[in-house]
Amino acid sequence: MKVLHIITGLGVGGAELQLRSVIQHSRHDSEVVTLYNPGPVADMLREDGVRVRSLGMASNRQLSALPRLWQLIRQGHYDVVHAHLYRSQIYGRPAARLAGVPVVVSTEHSIGETHLERRPMTGGVRALYLATGMFSDMTIAVSGIVRERMLNWGVPEKKVIDIPNGVDLSRVAFDETARKRIREEFRLGEDDYVIGVLGRLDPNKRFELVIEAAAPLLRPGVRLLVVGKGDEQARLTETAARCGVSDQVVFTGERHDVAAMLSAMDLFIASSRQETFGLSVLEALASGAPALYTTCPALDGLTVSRASQVPGTVDGIRDGMTAELDAGRRERKPEPAVEAEYGIEAVTARIDDLYERLAARRHRPASSRSPAPTRAQDAASPGLVHTDVAPAAGPAPDLPGRTQ
Repeated sequence: MKVLHIITGLGVGGAELQLRSVIQHSRHDSEVVTLYNPGPVADMLREDGVRVRSLGMASNRQLSALPRLWQLIRQGHYDVVHAHLYRSQIYGRPAARLAGVPVVVSTEHSIGETHLERRPMTGGVRALYLATGMFSDMTIAVSGIVRERMLNWGVPEKKVIDIPNGVDLSRVAFDETARKRIREEFRLGEDDYVIGVLGRLDPNKRFELVIEAAAPLLRPGVRLLVVGKGDEQARLTETAARCGVSDQVVFTGERHDVAAMLSAMDLFIASSRQETFGLSVLEALASGAPALYTTCPALDGLTVSRASQVPGTVDGIRDGMTAELDAGRRERKPEPAVEAEYGIEAVTARIDDLYERLAARRHRPASSRSPAPTRAQDAASPGLVHTDVAPAAGPAPDLPGRTQ
């Protein structure tokens, strides 16, 4: 089958790198269109041999993008269009159906209690979501809480299926050599106990709580590693200074070598106010690190021995850190329950199976692989930004991971 994935942007983030992992493990042929921002993940996909194009949208309300997207889809003769994230669903679902694509699927990654991808859940946002959902055959919910929120929003139960995010275990496996390299890069002692956080530096992650909680515990030999970038950088730096621990807190900026960063940590902390899945916690556990978390829907009902839920308060997080420090550095052991439940191979197979079931339901045979549109055909779509490359020969290279 020939699948077109549509996504809002391809900067470094959880949904974007989850898309890359799914494409790498899919048994179907895939191409990608991003509405705008063909960032680092676009480069990773191209190096994997995946064709990536950008619509080059200048704003979220650029309605002229809809006919261009329709034309691109129509020319591509796709068997499946799969839209990821809110804005790509709003544009991609109707464009795909109007282009006559047999199967239209969405994945809902980030529906929170009050926001949808950091967008307030207004009546207009909900109306657009539900209206364009009529053009979709099925929406994948990445966790039980996402499914519940979608149903509460009014999405029909028959059009929702639970398929979790997957963890590419090989990409986050503990690496002793990488551990030493990262510690040398950031001047962390070989025997230092390193507490770490990883993710976009935004208010929902509440990394300031981790800095405040860790402050009395930090000293020579105990350090805090903050991995990521975002609008909260200045405030977090100020928090470290206010707590008198600037010398013990290391800000790495955005990193794509997630396995190496996790390998450098002895304890992982996830302090989010709300999460729809909690992929970073699963990756830390797959790396063999113990983890403290405030919320992680992916662990609901799962028996794990190396993760502990803590209150989302300074005292609650500090108590969890203190217990881990008192127990000492743990031997690195991947959490077997994570592999059994969330291995990327099994998760991707479920998505591929869904495509095939929906295609069979429509009684339309999947086409054989169609040739990619020529540049002359692409030129018929005005304003399309050409960022495609020919598929690379041989197996895809093992590229670094992601910062959520």
